[in-house]
Amino acid sequence: MQLQRALAGGRRHHAYLFAGKEGTGRRTTAVEFAKLLLCENPSEKLNAGRFAAMADDFSLRQACGRCNSCRTVSAGTNPGLKLIYKELAKFHDDQQVRNRKMQNLSIDVVRQFLIDPAWRASAGGHGKVFVVRQSETMSIPAQNALLKTLEEPPEGVTIILICTSPDELLPTTRSRCQLVRFAPLPVDFVAETLTKDGVAPEAARFWAAMTGGSIGLSVRRADEKLYEFKKSLVEQLAQPDAPAGKLAEMLVKSVEKLARKLHTRNKDLAPSLANRQAGQIILEIISSIYHDALVLATGSAGQVVHADQPDAIAAIAGRFDPSELAEILAQLARCEQLLWRNVNAKLFWDNVAITCTSAAALEV
Repeated sequence: MQLQRALAGGRRHHAYLFAGKEGTGRRTTAVEFAKLLLCENPSEKLNAGRFAAMADDFSLRQACGRCNSCRTVSAGTNPGLKLIYKELAKFHDDQQVRNRKMQNLSIDVVRQFLIDPAWRASAGGHGKVFVVRQSETMSIPAQNALLKTLEEPPEGVTIILICTSPDELLPTTRSRCQLVRFAPLPVDFVAETLTKDGVAPEAARFWAAMTGGSIGLSVRRADEKLYEFKKSLVEQLAQPDAPAGKLAEMLVKSVEKLARKLHTRNKDLAPSLANRQAGQIILEIISSIYHDALVLATGSAGQVVHADQPDAIAAIAGRFDPSELAEILAQLARCEQLLWRNVNAKLFWDNVAITCTSAAALEV
């Protein structure tokens, strides 16, 4: 809607910052916007109720969807649309850059795949759109090198930075972009979408709530087949005498299994990083359980994620007083930080289990 208003008013910016949680449509919108900007025969259509905040007679601009440019954007082969991400380092002209382990989006990648092409003539004269994924991973030198192109790009060049939080970018980078925020989608809508894709209704509702209305993240979580694990985990934590040793063993095996799935899905993902990512997902599920218990214990009006297991959540809320539940959540937050350090995995999950079953402080 914000983009349509800018187009209608002739105030299209040359640089945008699409900010929001993962899976809220940032990348999809960026590609569709690029399709419109590159379209050979764009058209206009009355809003007619599509956007409630706009008048019915507001004229919406849209790509034709039929021209060669639209077809190639959809196919991912349009030379005018470039996706920029740190893994492009593997295709860099410099072998040293190709062999380097990339932790961020480096200045080498930004120069070769964005800055230099931006200043070359566009194919067919239809302009160029550069979409930078995970722009918050851009190194400081990369951001500084990009400033001039962001501020005064060549005619017909549009740059879209996609990020989770604008605060993770330099102020100088943010100030040169038009901010477009993406809000989470309604949980009901996300759950319905997952159900149409074949996810069981209870699981779909859980993942929609768990991810805070992120379709992309919900789809991935559902694909990881963790719903039965989460149900077993809730039931185990609800036991009045839940043994910490058994819980720790369950968590270690679950993390290892999930890490293998993540690595299989992305062969470029180092096993150590896959283990940490898997651990973070498991910790997020655990934290959501105790968050629900705290909401119930305090009578708050917060979003309940585990609505499919109310009795078990009530049992957990009854085992601890609110201050203990708050302490468990604080310890789990600390666990998430420690997860990315060089800690012993067995000791780490042993302590997580002890914290969950007794509200004892973490000691790693």
